[in-house]
Amino acid sequence: MDFGDLDATTLACEGIDCVVHLAGIPHEPLENAWAQILPTNIVNTYNVFEAARRAGVKRVVFASSNHVVGFYRRERTVGVDVPPRPDSYYGVSKVFGEALGRLYADKHAISVACLRIGSFRRAPEDRRQLATWLSHDDAARLLRRCIDAPPFHFLVAYGVSDNDQTLWSDDGLDFLGFVPKDKPDPSSPAVVNAPAEDPISLMFHGGTFCAMEFNGNPDEID
Repeated sequence: MDFGDLDATTLACEGIDCVVHLAGIPHEPLENAWAQILPTNIVNTYNVFEAARRAGVKRVVFASSNHVVGFYRRERTVGVDVPPRPDSYYGVSKVFGEALGRLYADKHAISVACLRIGSFRRAPEDRRQLATWLSHDDAARLLRRCIDAPPFHFLVAYGVSDNDQTLWSDDGLDFLGFVPKDKPDPSSPAVVNAPAEDPISLMFHGGTFCAMEFNGNPDEID
């Protein structure tokens, strides 16, 4: 359906208790990035939350992204309460979605979960994804736990599998009952044969999203 149509989106939300919003551009477009991100990831996200409010939906699960915190350095493990440091227009769109979710939780009493999804792949495709990988099965388990969880007001959680090198912490969210079951294989050909990361990608959580069009001073990014 067309999420740009608020009335149609509201109609689709009628009579349901929980909306899981996964739609959107899941990367940083190489051309006209902002022109593509704005209607799809920002306007349409507003339409989903507003449609949920109008239809009386009780809970919204929003697909945020690890790129909300992409410009933290990799040697630092970050939790759910750190200030946003987006690495791209895509990351900015997910910061907007999280802020909008907080607004609708506080102002309209909708229970909102924002999931900072890692690298959603069938298997890791490079070395970075040994830390950021989220398997398809673990993603389904996490979504189910957010849908079925006991009452909560608002939460942010990282969506990752059972990765030994994880960059993120979900401390305080034990009540969700999410236990990832899948582990990445560091000896897989895709990982072993992956090209080396460029220096900027290697510094930060967001990897190549940080390196795209980068002309800043990395020494000024603590």
